[in-house]
Amino acid sequence: MAAFFQTSRMMAIVERDLRKFFRSPALMLAAMVFPLVQLIVLGNAFGGKIRDAQLGVVNNDGGPQAIRVIEALRSVQSNARTFHPVVYADEKEMVSDVRTGKLNAGLVIPPQFSRNVYEHVRPRIGLVLDNTDNFMTATFEDNMTQLVLALNQPDIEPRVIQQIELQVVELYPYIEYMKYLLPGTITLAMFVSVMIGGGIVYIDDKARGVHEGYLVTPITKLELVAGLNVAGAFKAMGAGVVLTVIGSLIAGESNAFQPAYLLWLLLLVVFTSFAFVSMMFLIMVRINDPLVPRAIFGILNTLLYFPSGAIYPVNAFPTWLQWIAKIDPFSYSVHGFKAVLLKGVGLAAIWEDLLYLAGFAVVTFLLSSMLFKRTL
Repeated sequence: MAAFFQTSRMMAIVERDLRKFFRSPALMLAAMVFPLVQLIVLGNAFGGKIRDAQLGVVNNDGGPQAIRVIEALRSVQSNARTFHPVVYADEKEMVSDVRTGKLNAGLVIPPQFSRNVYEHVRPRIGLVLDNTDNFMTATFEDNMTQLVLALNQPDIEPRVIQQIELQVVELYPYIEYMKYLLPGTITLAMFVSVMIGGGIVYIDDKARGVHEGYLVTPITKLELVAGLNVAGAFKAMGAGVVLTVIGSLIAGESNAFQPAYLLWLLLLVVFTSFAFVSMMFLIMVRINDPLVPRAIFGILNTLLYFPSGAIYPVNAFPTWLQWIAKIDPFSYSVHGFKAVLLKGVGLAAIWEDLLYLAGFAVVTFLLSSMLFKRTL
């Protein structure tokens, strides 16, 4: 067995590959800058609350209850600043402005609204929405629902309250969207490092004839595959550690710097790195064309990153996409980082993630070793 596998020969591959990688700072920079840019841009683009949207208001009633509605709208404008009411005299003009995009939504108070309120004959308020924007639609529907509920509250509370009260208990503080994106960003950084420093560099070395030099040495197939995998994993680990630190500072996530969580974060980085590099080596093991890994980079990124739950919850996916998420190593890495960084929990929450990543790495490593050809 000692003649079949020698650590010193494997480490020679590791040393050579790492030396080549560190001589190309552009590769290292590309592996880390792209996820950071994505974190900053997406975190700000999707994380903020909608403010100062334009809401057209047509008051066809003019009575005291209609004035209550207008005052409630002004209150939202002064406090939450979700929308800015713009008074219109003509309903058709207001609807036209919603269609053309001058307004984000419109509110219509119909005639006889105040009388209907006093006579309890189902008074209604019309809400005109440009539903081509789902985020804006959901925001207006939610805010208007809350506003109507507030208007329905009686001025004098009855002695016996027969309504059911909902008391909300939040387990964790408010999570900003940038923090929510952080686990996926760390995972993506390791994947990009593996794709560039493992997949593309490996194919380029084959095209340049570097592997021909390996084949004339007594190094075994298993040692060669293990050496390339360990070298690629070290690169991914470096990217993971750097992005965990820098990303946590940018997002304002303090759990990354708590001593109690450092071990779990390190284990996630290590296990994710080996899972990614072994998967990438399995994909590239029989490929010789240097253009192939560059061509499939975007496909792999889309197929693995977006179904992982890094941006949207997996429960919202269709069934077929949920099955992809179940076998996707991205999903388990993102889940583990979310548990530690966002929830502040340890091994009890991530042991299944670590087990899957370890098993995935072993299986893909063995398959790539069997498929690897020690011939030209």
